[in-house]
Amino acid sequence: MTWTTRGSRTVYENRWISVREDQVTGPAGDGVYGVVTMQHPAVFIVAVDDAERVCLVRLDRYTTGTGWEVPAGGTDGEEPEIAARRELREETGLVATEWAMIGRMNALNGIAEAPEYVFLARGVRATADDGAEQALEGIDAVRWAALTDVLAMVRDGEISDGESVAALLYALIHLRPELLAR
Repeated sequence: MTWTTRGSRTVYENRWISVREDQVTGPAGDGVYGVVTMQHPAVFIVAVDDAERVCLVRLDRYTTGTGWEVPAGGTDGEEPEIAARRELREETGLVATEWAMIGRMNALNGIAEAPEYVFLARGVRATADDGAEQALEGIDAVRWAALTDVLAMVRDGEISDGESVAALLYALIHLRPELLAR
């Protein structure tokens, strides 16, 4: 059976999201489906240095508290790679010479229309940024961790942001393709 939308109304909207209620007919019959739509796609950046360490940021999020994540943000209407470059610089003070889009994913696809792009950034170096953007973003620390340590952080729940976990998996597939050759 396919879903049929019989009607739709926006119940909330701001510059980041809109929320609508759809009158639907689906596998269980008629009902109401709430959908969150992101106004712009998001980008996630796995920045890796020459020693194959991954750059992480610690954020204090209103909804989930403090945790480690990969740098990320909204596209604000830009092309995804341009936004990824901007977000990496704003959140970490880093720039990179090599960029590759390594994945595309959808956040919370059961309730949201939220396309996301994952980038691998290599050839990273620090800039002279003063860190003002980090404070505005709620970032209180930036750290480098070996790939094995990052995997342990996921296992131990230190990295619990689902999109960061997915971005790191894309990076692992890209950086260690031999793990797939079974």
